[in-house]
Amino acid sequence: MSYLLGVDLGTSGTKTVLFDEKGSVVASALREYPLMQPKNGWAEQDPDLWWQASAETIREVIEKSGVRGSEIASLGISGQMHGLVLLDKEGKVLRPSILWCDGRTQEECDEITRRIGRERLIQISANPALTGFTAGKILWVQKHEPEIWARACHILLPKDYVRYRLTGEFYSEMSDASGTNLLDVPKRTWSAEILEALKIAPELVPPLTESADVAGHVSAEAARVTGLAEGMPVAAGAADNMAGAVGTGVAVQGKAFTTIGTSGVVFAHSDSVQIDPQGRVHTFCSAVPGAWTVMSCTLAAGLSLKWYRDTFCDAEITTANLMGTDPYVLMNEEAALSPIGANRLLFVPYLMGERSPILDSDARGAFVGLSAMHTRRDLLRAVMEGVIYSQRQNLDILRGMNFVPETMLACGGGAKSPFWRQMMADVFGMPVKTVQNAEGPATGAAILAGTAVGLYRDIPTACEQIIHEKDPSMPIAENSAGYEPYYRIYTSVYPALAGVYGELARQ
Repeated sequence: MSYLLGVDLGTSGTKTVLFDEKGSVVASALREYPLMQPKNGWAEQDPDLWWQASAETIREVIEKSGVRGSEIASLGISGQMHGLVLLDKEGKVLRPSILWCDGRTQEECDEITRRIGRERLIQISANPALTGFTAGKILWVQKHEPEIWARACHILLPKDYVRYRLTGEFYSEMSDASGTNLLDVPKRTWSAEILEALKIAPELVPPLTESADVAGHVSAEAARVTGLAEGMPVAAGAADNMAGAVGTGVAVQGKAFTTIGTSGVVFAHSDSVQIDPQGRVHTFCSAVPGAWTVMSCTLAAGLSLKWYRDTFCDAEITTANLMGTDPYVLMNEEAALSPIGANRLLFVPYLMGERSPILDSDARGAFVGLSAMHTRRDLLRAVMEGVIYSQRQNLDILRGMNFVPETMLACGGGAKSPFWRQMMADVFGMPVKTVQNAEGPATGAAILAGTAVGLYRDIPTACEQIIHEKDPSMPIAENSAGYEPYYRIYTSVYPALAGVYGELARQ
């Protein structure tokens, strides 16, 4: 029996899962780390915390399982997208990573658009210049921290830094690189035109490979720290959403999923390049070679509910601890006591600005319709409904691009909530399924690792063998009709408040 490791490098923590070659979980471990917000709208992390968390969780799952490091055939990494990691010539981190949810770079994004042209940028990179993407962060460092930029010798993405610490080798791969605004997405190569326009020397970006290719081998030092066998192949891995797609079986045309994690994503697989000329949703390279994805990203999906929990739910947290359960279980029960529409209360989940579909880093969250009659349960339900409305708005754009899935797979932390899954089915108007293996991105990373070393013929075949779907949550017609007028009002909130957001941002 061979074993595979999937490392899921997230925003709040890193989870490592050990699988057997049939996709069954053998052991798992999690380490959390802080998100630093030195200014309003900024988000940073120390890359060395990612490596420490990865090394510790790898060693822990090996020790828990009793599996020897030499029995593990390969390792793959799923990683949060877009984060900028700068290394000096010695391979040392120069500054904290600027993360995907950081909104400081609007001026730099405007500059990228002026230099390249919005239409041309979308033609090449399949996306407009967005504050979450890596290119704007690079220009910000060039402008505000020139002494650091002068010392930069390597530009990496978060998971590529962890892989570098495992192998000592510099690589990136197509799925993650397509979220930088630097990749020619249709051609699957770094864009010389964009690099030249942004004054980024080509030698600063790493060589590219596909997600299921071997991208290095475990070094002696990494073997000592992790318990892995020296020389073990390490797969290139994939961006978190692309790895999550593989881990839920969305690896062929016509399949789609919605993730309610820290961010929210509606994701569809495509065998050809499909680009929204308005840039409202993103086109990226798939983890499947020769394929692409169309996906949205809302920045504060599960983060909105976490914010509500941390700010208003001390009683639920205390009670849950006494009961030995999760506070979110109690929160779901409380939200269910408020009716559809939360007694005519709406929430827009723009706590970190917003990407899809409004592309406005100045946008902020809001309760709309708040009155003295509303209770905490109404506010809680409004938050949950607002997150699902935001996903429906993006699904409608994909439908306009002729991506019309018959069912939706749900993944991420939000997928664990039957209440939220039913809400998704009702608002989307389609069955919503989950998969038996709930490890999504880690499963996808392990499948990529197994494909890299020949345990599986290819990614779709591995998905067929490993991924099994559960019975769906079916939409309830009465509920769908009840949500629809509130959804329509929700779509009108941002246009009504856009000017206010801009004024606040200028204060």
